[in-house]
Amino acid sequence: MSAIARAIWFIESHFESDLSLEEISEAAGLSRYHLSRVFGLVTGHSISGYIRGRRLSRALPALVGGSSTILEVALCAGYGSHEAFTRAFRDQFGMTPDAVRRQGHARNLVLLEPIRMEPAHLNDLEPPRFETLQPMLFAGLAEIYPYGGNAAIPSLWQEFNTHFGQISGQKGNIAYGICTHIDGEAEKFRYMAAVEISDAGDLPADFATLKLPGQRYVVFNHRGHVSGISVTMNRIFGTWWPTSGLEHGETPDMFERYDERFDPHTGMGVTEIWLPIRA
Repeated sequence: MSAIARAIWFIESHFESDLSLEEISEAAGLSRYHLSRVFGLVTGHSISGYIRGRRLSRALPALVGGSSTILEVALCAGYGSHEAFTRAFRDQFGMTPDAVRRQGHARNLVLLEPIRMEPAHLNDLEPPRFETLQPMLFAGLAEIYPYGGNAAIPSLWQEFNTHFGQISGQKGNIAYGICTHIDGEAEKFRYMAAVEISDAGDLPADFATLKLPGQRYVVFNHRGHVSGISVTMNRIFGTWWPTSGLEHGETPDMFERYDERFDPHTGMGVTEIWLPIRA
């Protein structure tokens, strides 16, 4: 069973009680940062969003049936007040619990059903290689995204590509997608579409810079369309990483490397996935 499948099983078995990210991470066998990142990539949901959606979807029959008060339904769903339940319910379904109870059915609501994970086969993952890089300086456009909210990343690349090849101090024609976690924030990550530069000289006003330390990496290849990278990520973290005996480095979480084997127009080709490791 993959790490994401273990996380989903644990959530499905416990979501009616208080759940912490630490508990879910321990059950999955991943750090909370890696689990949050890969869970969002693979499922399209943040962990908290999935738990909230499942709790509220399970609460709907009792809400529509009318045998319990809305407060009783809220308490059973893990909410401490009518108001907190109403806010979460409206965010999830676009209607208040009172409105759904009055209409007497939930046929117009989209419930979140349990995610069923297909087995991730280790044999489908190419053997990785190991590389050591010197410190690197990057420049590019950066945004903060919720885990599972990766659909907006292509628009960041679209904007960045108008600068590619014309960036002051750009080294080579390789693009990088760099993911870093945000201290104290388990549900969001920072993504940077970037190039390596020789110095942070005359850069566009909206550009950010990032320096990565010299360190060792394990490198995987993802082949095919870049939109399928979540499958490769699930195989890496779900089956390969837990048995590798490796420890993740400090920063970044990972980066994607796009060289001449990748076609940015079609999204097809080879994407390298670089994960920092402790020597």
